[in-house]
Amino acid sequence: MGFIIRAATEKDMLQVLNLIKELAFFEKEPNAVEISANDLKKDGFGKYPAFKCFVGEINNHVEGIALVYQRYSTWKGVVLHLEDLVVNPKMRGFGLGTALLDEVVKYGCHLGVKRISWEVLDWNEEAITFYEKKGAKVLRDWDVVQLDEQGIKNYLSKID
Repeated sequence: MGFIIRAATEKDMLQVLNLIKELAFFEKEPNAVEISANDLKKDGFGKYPAFKCFVGEINNHVEGIALVYQRYSTWKGVVLHLEDLVVNPKMRGFGLGTALLDEVVKYGCHLGVKRISWEVLDWNEEAITFYEKKGAKVLRDWDVVQLDEQGIKNYLSKID
């Protein structure tokens, strides 16, 4: 099956959003996606883009995405964060996920980053196996820490 990997455009954002929602459903968080296609357009294609997105296209339809952004590590310097790597389940097994990850790694190398990192759910053994086969280290002794929007408000209410 032939596919094209390319940088996403504003016109792709509705299809990108649909894949993000599909991922949220897979991760058992079907109602967690709050952004819109317009948010993605504004945030990814404005004067200071918040992210870079690559798409995997088959027959003029976006069937996979890899969305990344730069971070800074106090130990390493500039690093790249892979927020989401999503392939339509019907299109898995054809190399699209590998091609998207390849594009992310090439992009990170081009930027000169010191590390590329991402999270994977501990129960997603298929993804963990995929990443480990590619040479990635899965750091099972680290926990993700977050403050959501309400958590931020609660935190601030306690320091005022």
